[in-house]
Amino acid sequence: MNIEDKVIEIITREQHLEPGLVKPDSTFAELGIDSLDGVNILFALEQEFKIDIPDSIAQNMRSVGQVSDALTRVIEGKDVSDLVAMAKGNGSGSGS
Repeated sequence: MNIEDKVIEIITREQHLEPGLVKPDSTFAELGIDSLDGVNILFALEQEFKIDIPDSIAQNMRSVGQVSDALTRVIEGKDVSDLVAMAKGNGSGSGS
């Protein structure tokens, strides 16, 4: 299972959503995910992947695709500063 699939699985489980409802281009707003839900999802992702997600990334993620992209980069040890800039510049977040 790739990172994107795992992110979708975790969001679906944490939000008690129907399987298949969460897509890579789904926004948190479309899924009814508020800031408290986002914190719970963040904790679940950190536990699952055994990583710490930087606050600067977490605070600006607005879509499933953005979360998948950020996690992939964090796990691979790549620079994520451009993701922060993209997230801040694009409030709706279109995903990958």
